[in-house]
Amino acid sequence: MPDLLDTQLVHALQIDGRAPFSLIAEMLGVSDQTIARRYGRLRSAGMLRVRGLVEPDLIGLTSWIIRVQCTPSAAATVAEALGRRPETAWISLTSGGTEITCVVRTRTGADDSHLLLDTLPRSPGVTAMTAQCVLHTFFGGVLSLINKSGGLTAGQVAALRPAPAGRPPDRPLDRPGRISAEDRPLLTALEMDGRTTFSDLAAATGWSQTTVRRRIADLRASGTLYFDVDFHQSLLDLTVRAVLWLSVSPAQLSAAGEALAGHPETAYVAATTGPANLYASVLSADTEALYEYLTTRIALLPGVNQVESIPVMRTIKRSGLLTAPERTALAPGRKARPQAPERVTDRRSEAPTGGEPGLQAR
Repeated sequence: MPDLLDTQLVHALQIDGRAPFSLIAEMLGVSDQTIARRYGRLRSAGMLRVRGLVEPDLIGLTSWIIRVQCTPSAAATVAEALGRRPETAWISLTSGGTEITCVVRTRTGADDSHLLLDTLPRSPGVTAMTAQCVLHTFFGGVLSLINKSGGLTAGQVAALRPAPAGRPPDRPLDRPGRISAEDRPLLTALEMDGRTTFSDLAAATGWSQTTVRRRIADLRASGTLYFDVDFHQSLLDLTVRAVLWLSVSPAQLSAAGEALAGHPETAYVAATTGPANLYASVLSADTEALYEYLTTRIALLPGVNQVESIPVMRTIKRSGLLTAPERTALAPGRKARPQAPERVTDRRSEAPTGGEPGLQAR
């Protein structure tokens, strides 16, 4: 069973996913071997994994939260097919297993909205779909639920927080905030395992270890690359996950979002388009705790007109690769031929997603 040290380890890795075990051990007052052993046990059991991720808005991607209603026999199949696509993340079966909640990231323009506009609506078993654009994130990304309840003191957090990369003042960041084709092997390796060694990253990229270190430092300093921890919710003794859709008066949206982001139950909070314009992913110890949360703090949020609470039955995929799929290159003057509607299960769209059995979305 997880204990306080396990929770503190996850918290430390959320602050700096590449922090040396020796530093974490020093902060927690245990040996390096103890931290390495705990990490190895939790990692092999599928209880945690460090992942290097890219902020989508910084590389020109727009996030959409979609709800897909399916026939009961088709929901799991559609969800699994969505999980194989590189532009999807945070896929969950909800509403008794007949609805899918999913994040899709696209670039601006019709060419990159094929999944939303054509593929999903025409997929067998899909009966309805809505898509709401994420306008502002109040809590999420580099911040996690573990930041609220991980058990580290303010002093320990400060000691673990990575220092800004040192560099001569006249040397600018190397391609700050811009992802190139050269970065893809590096980012793919870090997305699969954020603690991949510098020697293995050098082998994957063909760069020297010095170049790898410098590029990671540049991407982190620019805010483009951050490290997140996938962890099983049982590490925080939480058993019930739900998504909330709130309809909030526009004048109170910012205040409600900020207040919701401060609740210990919320793992992700964002303002979206649509009649339900505030979205949250929440976790509770049990259904009674969820009921108490809904009838107390949620009920007291400013400007809330309506709340829809939806239990999560199963998580199919957490975060995925954030680099957008390559556009098809055409010869000069050659036009793209019209394509027949693509089924969501088309295996041409398969890509490594980093999904792992045993991991549950926070």
